[in-house]
Amino acid sequence: MRITVFGAAGNVGRRVVAEAVARGHEVTAVARDPRRAEDLPVPVRPGDAANPDDVAALSRGQDLVITATRPAPGREHELVEATRGLLKGLAGTGIRLLAAGGAASLLTPAGTTVLEDPGFPAELRPIAAACQAQHDEYRTDTAVDWTYASPPALLEPGERTGHYRLGGDELLVDSDGRSAISMEDFAVALLDEAERPRHHRTRFTVAN
Repeated sequence: MRITVFGAAGNVGRRVVAEAVARGHEVTAVARDPRRAEDLPVPVRPGDAANPDDVAALSRGQDLVITATRPAPGREHELVEATRGLLKGLAGTGIRLLAAGGAASLLTPAGTTVLEDPGFPAELRPIAAACQAQHDEYRTDTAVDWTYASPPALLEPGERTGHYRLGGDELLVDSDGRSAISMEDFAVALLDEAERPRHHRTRFTVAN
């Protein structure tokens, strides 16, 4: 499979690239600053997901685009701009788009969204709100075969086990009240969806 990965220099993006390469896929890694990703196992091309022309050029001839872009603190608005650029650049091409999104809009056991939970950390609200707006952008799009992947509450570097639970719009929580997955296993889930698509113009979530 020919896959373009936007946000390849980020924590999730570089793990997606590594997982895709390990599975034998032909990967085009993209970053706004390729110097940040010189350690990746494939050459990195410069490109901005917010620029539809970049998206169109870097996805031409590909089977799938995966986006794992994450803006720096204070620039959270760029997440929606990147989403719009990706959707515009891929509109009408027939190329699938798989987005590594956020957990903000998932429903908690209490019936609220993750973002609406009273205990949600204040310092994470800007990026969580941006992720919720990002998800809203996807939900209104009908021109691209997109899939939105929400992680659980906690997404951190860790071990690749290759195992995870699959869900829909509800936050996955274990018997101890923990909602988590390693970035490595999140990448596994993304590539599993890439290889065996089960979700079209909808969202899924995963957790260990």
